[in-house]
Amino acid sequence: MTTYKNKSDIKVAVIGYGGQFNMGRSHLTACREAGMTPNAVADLDEKRLAIAESDFPGLETYDSVAKFLQSSKANLVIVVTPHNTHAKLAIECAKAGKHVVVEKPFAITTSECDSMIATSAKNKVLLSTYHNRHWDGCILAAMKSIGSGAIGNIVRVDAKSGGWGKPRDRWRSSRSISGGVLYDWGVHFLEYALQLIDSEIVEVSGFETNGVWNDSLRWGDDTNEAEATAIVRFANGVLLSLRMTSIDTKERPQWFEITGTKGSYFFDGETWELVRPRSKSIVREKGKNPNAEYERFYDNIADCLTGKKELIITPEWARRPVHILDLAARSARAGRTLKAKYS
Repeated sequence: MTTYKNKSDIKVAVIGYGGQFNMGRSHLTACREAGMTPNAVADLDEKRLAIAESDFPGLETYDSVAKFLQSSKANLVIVVTPHNTHAKLAIECAKAGKHVVVEKPFAITTSECDSMIATSAKNKVLLSTYHNRHWDGCILAAMKSIGSGAIGNIVRVDAKSGGWGKPRDRWRSSRSISGGVLYDWGVHFLEYALQLIDSEIVEVSGFETNGVWNDSLRWGDDTNEAEATAIVRFANGVLLSLRMTSIDTKERPQWFEITGTKGSYFFDGETWELVRPRSKSIVREKGKNPNAEYERFYDNIADCLTGKKELIITPEWARRPVHILDLAARSARAGRTLKAKYS
């Protein structure tokens, strides 16, 4: 893999400067703060290109990926586009000899992940996905507490999120584009869980509830499921359940419950609670999660590309949550549990 003498030698481009969440701007800003150099943007929307030029004066802009790959001197490309385009664009960039970071989720299917990994290896370029929430305060606190033995050995992990309401009319609500209801926040939750469960995936079962909003109105044929659940069994015996829903009446369902041999640990995006039995009573400790440390993602990318550190979010790591999501969707359609597959 090509490495660079200085971090500023890493010229960064973004494919997809779209307006939602200002993600293109956020990525380039984070890269600049890590010492890398914003260089180019490719987007189909001329208005977004103008905004990018305003945000980063001197930036090169392209209205197609083909023109960008043909002319740009950028050596690191960040793909910030809908989920079903990640694999195609990452493979094109890798074949052009460019290092690639893909927004999460890595892709939609396992086979897409495997093709991306093979192509990046063949062309000797870095490949990663933007799992910045690897450094969310909630999982940092959980790792510290559980790693110290606070709840003993993990027995099961239950993760869930959602509310009550029909999905909005946007691409993230389109199953063919997004992958389904599990893929957006679900991939973050799985990435949290995989930091806690140090074991290989054995098998996955998936369950889906069709998108029926009421007795007379169905969601669109391509709209995400109303609710989906994945059950994962690991080689060490731990069970993981993930549920994402649009039909939950709880005002604020807890994100995570981690049950161990000596107690339980609960967390959401803001707070944590540790619950442990003591003789005939229950001892509870509560607190607020520390701040997130998202800057560590691009700091690591820059360090890796300058030969100083190993890559933390490897493509093999990024494949794992997608493999679970893919198996869950296929399992729900087949009506049976599916075995995990490692390449």
